[in-house]
Amino acid sequence: MTGFARVEGAHGAWSWAVEARSVNGRNLEVRFRGPPGFDLLEKSVRDAAQARFQRGQINVGLQAKHAETALSVSVNIEQLERYLALVEPLVKAGRAGPPSGDGLLALRGVLEAVDPEDDPQARAELELAMAASLAAGLDALKASRLDEGAALAPVLAGQMDRIAELVTAATAEAAGHPAVIRDRFARRLKELAGEAASEERIIQEAAAQAVKADVREELDRLAAHVASARSLLAAEAAAGRRLDFLTQEFMREANTLCSKSATSALTAIGLDLKAVIEQFREQVQNVE
Repeated sequence: MTGFARVEGAHGAWSWAVEARSVNGRNLEVRFRGPPGFDLLEKSVRDAAQARFQRGQINVGLQAKHAETALSVSVNIEQLERYLALVEPLVKAGRAGPPSGDGLLALRGVLEAVDPEDDPQARAELELAMAASLAAGLDALKASRLDEGAALAPVLAGQMDRIAELVTAATAEAAGHPAVIRDRFARRLKELAGEAASEERIIQEAAAQAVKADVREELDRLAAHVASARSLLAAEAAAGRRLDFLTQEFMREANTLCSKSATSALTAIGLDLKAVIEQFREQVQNVE
């Protein structure tokens, strides 16, 4: 679920750049950082992210610049008239000459810089343009994650093939369990009871032990999990959370298989199986 995207945009006197990053996460978490005064864009980012992603930590940043040259200048007539009213008595009394135009314009508050974006309509259009760039950035991030998923698909398929091979090997090895248990129990019983150990008792006790060590249910469930995982990997819909759950079920059955194992060969297969399942679990964290 990792990815990166950058999109640039401009509107009027404003220019900006959107950067969107994604890292693995069990659930969807969206974080937005934008310039002061544009807090309303956070909701647009969250809505857009929720419409595109189901898992992962999404970080979206918006850096914006305003061109100062775009500011227009106007004369504050009311402030200018106040200055003229103040200087008029001095001019009439001969204590001051008539004020010059450049002198008046240099007085504080006479000239005002007006930002066209202060207009509510212009501001709404600016935020709409920024929201479009943010959505485009998230689209690009989604494409980046899809590219990663395409590269990951054969890795997951290969690991699932390996799990299926080990389940098949475990099934073949487990087929000889009853005979192994019977021979092992017969030897131990004869060591303890000598010739008094009857064949019937050996068969009965060995059968009871074989029932406890029966791993057919675990192997059947593992095979079913393999089929489910392959179906999820082939589906177009997001499957990360379901695969997460499935890996837990895989590991549960593999642990039980090892605990019930009656042969070192089956135990070795079970340990290999657990190792591959763990590798699969790590890669599943990258799946949407």
